[in-house]
Amino acid sequence: MTRVPNITLNDGNTIPQLGFGVFQIDPKDTADAVKTALEVGYRHIDTAQMYGNEKEVGEGIRASGIARDEIFVTSKLNNTFHEPDAARKAFDTTLADLGLDYIDLFLIHWPLPTQYGGDFVSTWNTLIEFAKDGRSKSVGVSNFQPDHLERLAAETSLVPAVNQIEVHPYFTNEIARQYGKEHGIATEAWSPIAQGKVLDDPTISEIANKVGKSTAQVVLRWHIQRGDIIFPKSVTPKRVEENFALFDFELDNAAVEAISALDKGEDGRGGPNPDTFDYIG
Repeated sequence: MTRVPNITLNDGNTIPQLGFGVFQIDPKDTADAVKTALEVGYRHIDTAQMYGNEKEVGEGIRASGIARDEIFVTSKLNNTFHEPDAARKAFDTTLADLGLDYIDLFLIHWPLPTQYGGDFVSTWNTLIEFAKDGRSKSVGVSNFQPDHLERLAAETSLVPAVNQIEVHPYFTNEIARQYGKEHGIATEAWSPIAQGKVLDDPTISEIANKVGKSTAQVVLRWHIQRGDIIFPKSVTPKRVEENFALFDFELDNAAVEAISALDKGEDGRGGPNPDTFDYIG
């Protein structure tokens, strides 16, 4: 079986660099999708309270028959539950829905700097509690900008293990990635193929033809070689397998640089801007 590289986090724990994401997978399809991914060889599953499919992720894990300690499970705090007591109750619900005694990584999903009086610091301190009692082996954040991370560094006792942010060839998000590198925070790239928008790009297509791989594989390999953690999602078994087949080829430096040069800056961002995103629901 293909061995997926592990990334060592700043707390000493390790995370598989390639995982399986379940964002926008219908709950009725999630258990089978997770089971299929685990059968293919994935050992890292990324979900969130907001996705509404944590129970089904747990079902898929149990149906796989794979030992719990061989699977890395991530979930994220819903925006509704930033206040400490609400976060504690929500975390308990996540463990219950997943059917697990602990999870490997729990994240604040969005900083919401215009909500809760701008107080994501108390939310982060609550996640630190989960790390201290061992119910989350690691804790981190998602969609945090460098200035948000600076606040955590100045006002709390723990540096996030990861920051899960939008990254793809049209939005390389280099400022946030560089901050992570400088401060020991691993970058997880969500929307790694820009929801398919980059797959018809002529530059990527040319590289794919040269290496004999699909454009999706080329883009995912680009992420891997840049050192980021990724978790593509699909409910199509063939595509799930294809997204896992990233370790029998390499891109040369010229190809990596050509893909990176596709960056459009802020114009390439496909998701909400974390500085203004304020959805609670």
